[in-house]
Amino acid sequence: MKIYQNILSSKAKEKKLLCILIDPDKSSVRTVEKIAVMAEDAGVDYFFIGGSLITNDTMKKCISVMKETSAIPVIIFPGNTMQINPDADAILFLSLISGRNAEMLIGKHVIAAPYLRRTSLEIIPTGYILVDSGHPTAASYMSNTLPIPYYKDDIAVCTAMAGEMLGLKMIYIDAGSGAGKPVSISMIEQVKKNISVPLIIGGGIDSPVKAKKIYQAGADMIVVGNAVEKDPALIPQLAHARNI
Repeated sequence: MKIYQNILSSKAKEKKLLCILIDPDKSSVRTVEKIAVMAEDAGVDYFFIGGSLITNDTMKKCISVMKETSAIPVIIFPGNTMQINPDADAILFLSLISGRNAEMLIGKHVIAAPYLRRTSLEIIPTGYILVDSGHPTAASYMSNTLPIPYYKDDIAVCTAMAGEMLGLKMIYIDAGSGAGKPVSISMIEQVKKNISVPLIIGGGIDSPVKAKKIYQAGADMIVVGNAVEKDPALIPQLAHARNI
């Protein structure tokens, strides 16, 4: 089954999904291998791989290690067009709909499209929404955009609705890597009520308690990166939090 169809099927069954985000710039090959083994044992659903800025050129190696160590599908979460790698299973074709930077809305996509067409990657058009988490993040800085204010649920709702109406297949609301706090419960609840496509939440999720609350608020999938890089032992606890 294609990855997107599997996400839709899980949503229809109200089965919550867990994704572990690997940033090749922050994780050694040994750490990636350890995370992959623990994720496989815990039944993690997906890996995301990518980052706002990758400088050490280990993305290909990280994908290889994940593939050799587990059967979990690997999805590229690209910070730029240089992070496209045909060895992964799929790519989030991200349009940063919370910002007004044309390069992040369509410009980078035009450059990436002919290369993506030549790969076998499953392409999943995704509306990406950055939300203020209390301090600047790499994503907001590198994208040259302002995040949606933390308490402005109405702006997030209207942005998510517009993304769905434009034909984007998922909505991903992110507080950003290393966020001081996750996306608010009220924002998740309000967005969930107003869209029908899968809702992904990431950023600032560093405990199973937070994960469970975010699932209960309406997230179909949560994405955890920094917390797992620091403490891979969180993985089985986060996996258990799916059982709400």
